Parts: sequence; C-alpha cells; structure tokens
Amino acid sequence: MKIDDKDVAILKHLLVDAKQSARQLSQRFGISTVTMISRLKKLEANKIILGYSVRLDHESLGYDITGIIEIKTKQGKMLEIENEIAKQDNVIAVYDITGDADTIVIAKFKDRKSLCFCKEIIYNPQC
Repeated sequence: MKIDDKDVAILKHLLVDAKQSARQLSQRFGISTVTMISRLKKLEANKIILGYSVRLDHESLGYDITGIIEIKTKQGKMLEIENEIAKQDNVIAVYDITGDADTIVIAKFKDRKSLCFCKEIIYNPQC
C-alpha cells in the first residue's frame, strides 16, 4: 500500500486523539466524510492501523511509581520469561534489548512494596 502525505497527517492526528470521528477528521482536512471513512478503512485493511486504544493517567488511578527493570535471562529462555512477565497486571511493556541485559520491563506500581513483585517473577536479591 502506498501512503500519501494526507494519510501520514491523518495518522499523526489519530496518534494524538484516536477518538476523533471520521467527520471531525474530514472537516479538519477539508475532505468529505465518505472520503475520510474510505481512507481510514484502507489504512485498517492494510494493517497500518491495527486498532484504537486509550491512554490512561496512571497517577489518577494510584499508580505513582514507574519501574524500569532490566532482566538477564538464561540462553533460550528469553521469550518464555518475557511472555510470563507480560501477563502481570502491572506490566505496561516488555522489550528485547541489546547490551548487558536481555529484556527491559516497564511497569506501574501503587507503592514501593508492590514494586518488589519481582520476588515472584524474577530473582533479585534487592527485593
């Protein structure tokens, strides 16, 4: 699929606010609502837009602490460990990285005590 400048602009607007309607976007770009719906459906059909999501204010929900955790894994166990960690409610993202660690986990916590969830998942003597 070839993406033009208007598609890129639409995607940028959706990244800021995915709740915008096709009508709102069409008014912003000066095109018809039918044309905008067609463009959005094309982007969805070609898997450029994979879905729409919500960004949360974690602090308003009581999750004041963001943990960024490096993990070293045993050879051949990285995907298995990442999949288990990703199942945890506090986990926001799991990334493969290069360097001394194999994985970075980003998670949200209500307090420092809950930050030590790693006792159950990852052996870390500091927890």
